[in-house]
Amino acid sequence: MSGTVHLQQIGEHILWAELDNPPRNTLQARMVAGLRQAVDRAHEDTAIRVLVVTGRGPAFCAGADLREELGAAEGSGGQEASGSIGELITRMEACRVPVVGLINGWCVGGGLELALCCDIRIASTEARFIAAGVNVGLIASAYRLPRLIGVAAAKAMLLTGSPFDAETALRFSLVTAVHPPEALQAAGVALAERIAGRAPLSVEAAKRMADRAPELTRDEGARAATAEARALQRTDDHKAAVRAFIGKTDPVFTRS
Repeated sequence: MSGTVHLQQIGEHILWAELDNPPRNTLQARMVAGLRQAVDRAHEDTAIRVLVVTGRGPAFCAGADLREELGAAEGSGGQEASGSIGELITRMEACRVPVVGLINGWCVGGGLELALCCDIRIASTEARFIAAGVNVGLIASAYRLPRLIGVAAAKAMLLTGSPFDAETALRFSLVTAVHPPEALQAAGVALAERIAGRAPLSVEAAKRMADRAPELTRDEGARAATAEARALQRTDDHKAAVRAFIGKTDPVFTRS
């Protein structure tokens, strides 16, 4: 069924969300609502430790459905249509658990913004990235992209609206790994399982601290990291991890 978001739980701790709106998985209102439900479920269900987002077919996401957006703008819902995507990416960025993006193909405009809100991105060799705002008389990704890859590389994308391939994205540190298309899903599962196998409270604290770090001074960062570490030292999961390390066994974490 097209125009939807397929949700699948892999094992006990991984939630997999797959965009499905051929041919390029544009974000219609129904898709935005489906992704928001996935993010909310991952955030609220403490059994979930990782959310994976990818696209079905030859695209990750080509951004907003411009026909739907134009119709809304000419009617009465233009601001609501664009605002709903903005709210989605803000909620995804603030999700309690790590979000892994598997960029399997075209990643354009709002789709790039969606990818930038993931904590880790890995790509297929077929992936193509376009900061498409200037192509349609708009601006997009001009805040998150420079913070992630640096101003110079970001300007090359933002000012041209040109496609950039997966190897360039890897060189820019927009993604952390590139895989053949047929190997991307397995690589995503392996990455998600690795994260899900770490102490969940520790993973959540590491994500919080990494998100805050660019805004903190050195002293503020030291105080924040100390507070997080002290809280984690009192957890059962920390004790379980130490016992498992000493005993060379696999730890069992209870998020407590």
